[in-house]
Amino acid sequence: MGTDVIFVSPGNAGVIYQDLSKDFSAIEPPTWALLLAESVRAVGFVPEILDVNAEQLSTEAAVERIKKSSARLICFVVYGQNPNSGTVNMGGVINLAKGCKSAGISRPIAAVGSHLSALPREVLKEERVIDIVFCNEGVYALRNLLAADLRDPESWLEIKGIGFRLDEQIHLTPPERVVAQQDMDTDLPGYAWDLLPYRSKPLDLYRSHFWHAGYDHAKRTPFAAIYTSLGCTFRCSFCMINILNRDDNEDIGVAGNYAKMRFWSPEFVVREIGKLVEMGVSTLRISDEMFLLNKRFFVPLCEMLHEQGYGEKLNMWAYSRIDTVRDEEHLRLIKRAGINWLALGIESAERQVRLEATKGRFQDVDIQKTINVIESNGIEVIANYLFGLPGDNHQTMRSTLDFSVELCTAAWNGYAVMALPGSELYYRAREQGYPLPKTYSGYSFFSYDTLPLPTEELSAAEVLEFRDKAFLEYHTNPCFIEKLRRTFGQVAVDNLMSLTQVKLKRKLLENPG
Repeated sequence: MGTDVIFVSPGNAGVIYQDLSKDFSAIEPPTWALLLAESVRAVGFVPEILDVNAEQLSTEAAVERIKKSSARLICFVVYGQNPNSGTVNMGGVINLAKGCKSAGISRPIAAVGSHLSALPREVLKEERVIDIVFCNEGVYALRNLLAADLRDPESWLEIKGIGFRLDEQIHLTPPERVVAQQDMDTDLPGYAWDLLPYRSKPLDLYRSHFWHAGYDHAKRTPFAAIYTSLGCTFRCSFCMINILNRDDNEDIGVAGNYAKMRFWSPEFVVREIGKLVEMGVSTLRISDEMFLLNKRFFVPLCEMLHEQGYGEKLNMWAYSRIDTVRDEEHLRLIKRAGINWLALGIESAERQVRLEATKGRFQDVDIQKTINVIESNGIEVIANYLFGLPGDNHQTMRSTLDFSVELCTAAWNGYAVMALPGSELYYRAREQGYPLPKTYSGYSFFSYDTLPLPTEELSAAEVLEFRDKAFLEYHTNPCFIEKLRRTFGQVAVDNLMSLTQVKLKRKLLENPG
């Protein structure tokens, strides 16, 4: 039986992460490729997956693999482990798509992901090697496209939720719905784990985030990531996560307009985690934007994981907002379920800066007290901070860094604020004429040509310079180093010291003018 669609996860790690890609950045399974593959397989189509990133294939080798595939449709799945990944991975997509065209591959090339959803018309105008874009998560549009005549673009006009060129004109068809809450278990019925490449055992080509494994490289693989929900109910100006829920055809999509959450049933999630445990996976990321938000879903899920004994076998991490994670009973429950880390979006030490960036309900909390309660229940915290938020200046950024040092969490992320396509900040930057990256890699937090946003008082270069110095200051702080030694041992400290020796090159700081 021939293949209907090959889902391609592009590779571009060396550009996106520079030298961090060699040993320190995570290599995450292509979650959306797995979901879409299982979705089309459930209705009778035959998928395959090519993970260029995990196999570390050259462009030439990847093109040859695509050429040998019998798939009627080539579909690039452009998501990743960070919110900006849908944009930064576009560079790898375009490079590989050009290689396919040059090799004489005439099958349609499609792409799905956050950048495509945010700017579908712009992508079709500028990237001639992309034939079809999906304008949201693409579940139903993809099924309908595979059922159509892929050799007849005129027939594509009847398929909702896609964009393409016909007679040199760009067409965006009427929006397609996303999977409804009641259909999550049936229309997104799992992950096609069996289609992933591996070296000697399942998922051994993937590795967790460095801190997730207690800063021990030996514990980073095998590794997997799953969702228990999709989307988010909040409308933070810096975030573009909800762009996958898009239901209009405006030229620039703004994620905050499509805020919603949908959940798989706890029984469904436990079955998927059970499959991973059977494959030997213990290190697992829960990729939800807001895991600890709706107790109707996370409480029974964690209870079931504990009851089936998975909590003792797993080392998981999950996201939460700082104002949604104060119930000690819930903390004890998620710890028993195997969640050993919580990623918290603290963003800024300055209350007003934080409230300005975070749209929707946000309760002011005692952050230090909250973190103390989390840690007292045996759960470590990775704290996330943003430098260069609207309202930030040198004093407020310094305040945020000092506060993070005082909190002394077991892991720390600090990002220079980026106008990510699909976010309100991006829409506002376009309207106000702020300089934006001229390359896809320029949207990476770690790339050479990264270009964060300026603030009213700070240039982009000043924001970036502060962020990079803040990273080094935090990770060489004696309090933090001692906490790592006490919690994870000397091997963690030694590995951390190796990380601090990796110097990111920044074009903006070489030529700040």
